[in-house]
Amino acid sequence: MRPPGRRGVPTAPPALLLLLLPPLLVPLLGAPRGVGAGPGAPAELRVRVRLPDGQVTEESLQADSDADSISLELRKPDGTLVSFTADFKKDVKIFRALILGELEKGQSQFQALCFVTRLHHNEIIPSEAMAKLRQKNPRAVRQAEEVRGLEHLHMDIAVNFSQGGLLSPHLRNVCAEAVDTIYTRREDVRFWLEQGVDSSVFEALPEASEQVHLSRCGQVGDGGKPCVCRYGLSLAWYPCMLKYCHSRDRPTPYKCGIRSCEKNYSFDFYVPQRQLCLWDEDP
Repeated sequence: MRPPGRRGVPTAPPALLLLLLPPLLVPLLGAPRGVGAGPGAPAELRVRVRLPDGQVTEESLQADSDADSISLELRKPDGTLVSFTADFKKDVKIFRALILGELEKGQSQFQALCFVTRLHHNEIIPSEAMAKLRQKNPRAVRQAEEVRGLEHLHMDIAVNFSQGGLLSPHLRNVCAEAVDTIYTRREDVRFWLEQGVDSSVFEALPEASEQVHLSRCGQVGDGGKPCVCRYGLSLAWYPCMLKYCHSRDRPTPYKCGIRSCEKNYSFDFYVPQRQLCLWDEDP
């Protein structure tokens, strides 16, 4: 599914990357959309990013320091809308894909998927740091400085949409189009249950032993048969770490920028009918 390699990718990133700047310098560079819109308003930054296949798209990053959350959204060249939400208060991250259907093949206008996993706080910069990000050159095309390895996830539990707010208040909004296709993992469910999340949020899918005998959807010809579907998505550019600088005038290191990462994910999950996984053509 993933395009092979990068084409036309420069060997060095733009010299001026995003900076964490003191508030007094913000007027010199201009505030990102959302900043100055009133107290509690999420800060939004729009950046141009290079995708793994070499194409360029615009990415929107929002940070809400009051809710302690971050969201990222971008549209792939095939029209798929990918979003990522990090809820630091609840230790939850939510991936959503809105996949355009092929109407000439009788598919619906779009299909929505949500994948919910545990958030580790060292995966992405804090929301208050994200809210302070500025860019000197909005036309620059950003390319990740670090490519993190592919993470393969087996999603064996369904999330009950009607109870999803108990897991994260963001879930009902982010996954509104994916009411029946919200998936998570048993190991993450164990962690959230230990944190006090109600078990009514989660529903069992066919047992793993049952799924072992199911074929990948790409190998199933009958559109009505159950199978194991695979969906891959990429976060082509996101601020994953803070950078610290040293100065003779300051006794301790201070925040002076960010390190950007690219991260790829592959999700396997049960579908009751092959026709619910028409993009999976891999053998």
